[in-house]
Amino acid sequence: MKEIKTILSKVVEAEKAAQANVVRHREETAATGSMLNIAKVIKDNPVALRLKELEVLERVAEKIDRIQVNGSLDSILTDLIPIDRQ
Repeated sequence: MKEIKTILSKVVEAEKAAQANVVRHREETAATGSMLNIAKVIKDNPVALRLKELEVLERVAEKIDRIQVNGSLDSILTDLIPIDRQ
């Protein structure tokens, strides 16, 4: 009887692990699709790319105590990604 409980317990554990893998795979697929959509928008839109850069810079800045910028931040970003100002 104890062996049957052990086997059933392992089956339930394996089913839970399989369900978790399915959920993780769906989340990874959704994240990849989202990144692809962002890449498509950014490809032809330098302003969108600039906004994404600033978003990443903000996330990095939240994790560090100090950041040193030589020159103005605007000139650094402009040199990285030129934006047509019509």
